[in-house]
Amino acid sequence: MTDESRGAGGTIGPPWSVDLLADLHAGVLDDQEAAQLWPRVNADPEARAILEALEATTADLSALAAEPAPPMPAEFAARLDAALAAESAARQEATFPAAAPQPAPQAEQPVAPVVDLSAARKRRNRQLGWGAGILTAAAAAAVAITLTVPGTTKTDTSGVAAPAPSAVGGPSVGSDGSGAESLLGGGLGVRNYGPLQDSKRFDACVTAAGMDPNVRPEGVRPVTVGGKPGVVAIYTTGKLAQFRLVAFGADCGPGNADKLFDKVVGKK
Repeated sequence: MTDESRGAGGTIGPPWSVDLLADLHAGVLDDQEAAQLWPRVNADPEARAILEALEATTADLSALAAEPAPPMPAEFAARLDAALAAESAARQEATFPAAAPQPAPQAEQPVAPVVDLSAARKRRNRQLGWGAGILTAAAAAAVAITLTVPGTTKTDTSGVAAPAPSAVGGPSVGSDGSGAESLLGGGLGVRNYGPLQDSKRFDACVTAAGMDPNVRPEGVRPVTVGGKPGVVAIYTTGKLAQFRLVAFGADCGPGNADKLFDKVVGKK
């Protein structure tokens, strides 16, 4: 479990302060301080593990925004309805006490306002839906950071929907990379080179594409692009909740990038 007290007392450097890394990741530090810290952070496996957990949490929270709010359990809905009915009855009793003289019956008597239980239930469900969404997001953030162990990049992303596996190999997306956003949920922290077999061949594909193989992706996983098997690499862009996805075909190698798509997803 990450110790959030590390770096207390103004120390900048190993052991790293989680608050400092979070500020660096969020881009709230001034340019000069960020420029000094990034090379040191990128060279420290423990700091990188914390940053990868923050990236994974960001991806999880982005996916949660599209999830429908769960309905209120029937037990609590019934209790709230009963409470609303009791409150309405109490107000009517206060307006027309049983012991007080009652006015003579008239053709039309003014009636105290009564709560529309159906409308109240709809308002209640909307409000509780928002509350449940906030609690779910907070829980996802806590779980993602808690499950990150220094020196590893394994993060729980079970709450993020992933595309259905393809018979050819890996999740399937469009030939232009459409639907690639869903690859983030099961791809961050993963090192599965699929048809490329190992990192050496993957680095050869990256080099052939004119990219720097020393810039390590946040995840690599098999993918099927328009029926063609390959792998997709997930890179950070330096912007919060934004990633660059680059897919290579199974035939890529030295001198043959076989790039299937290269696109940026997430917050613009």
